[in-house]
Amino acid sequence: MNRPVPRTRPSVLFVCVHNAGRSQMAAGWLRHLAGDAVEVRSAGSEPADRVNPVAVAAMREVGIDISAGQPTLLDRQTARTSDVIITMGCGDACPVFPGKRYEDWKLADPAGQPLSVVRAVRDQIRERVTQLLEELTVRDDTGAT
Repeated sequence: MNRPVPRTRPSVLFVCVHNAGRSQMAAGWLRHLAGDAVEVRSAGSEPADRVNPVAVAAMREVGIDISAGQPTLLDRQTARTSDVIITMGCGDACPVFPGKRYEDWKLADPAGQPLSVVRAVRDQIRERVTQLLEELTVRDDTGAT
């Protein structure tokens, strides 16, 4: 019986509406915490023209630079080739593919919020990314995909 060879590096896609705040911060955290062990992607159903400067400032406070991030339009191929899809308020715009792991993180939208609110969102995202990374590591250690 031919079994597919498991990918050694899982791919995680973070999706929110504008791909300018929550998904960019989540991608920044995962890159920071996982290094090259995880392929990190982010996209939005209606991408903004730039990353939210308050999100950039909040992440800079913890030593993570997301200023070079570019909001990207979510496309079906990116979703199809991702192992884990984390949505953050993109609603029906997010495609659903069988066999993917999905999570919907209920987080406040940092758009238009003061730095104090964005800091709280940043910290909630870190907790969730840390948990996700632990789960991905456990799955990798057992040989499951």
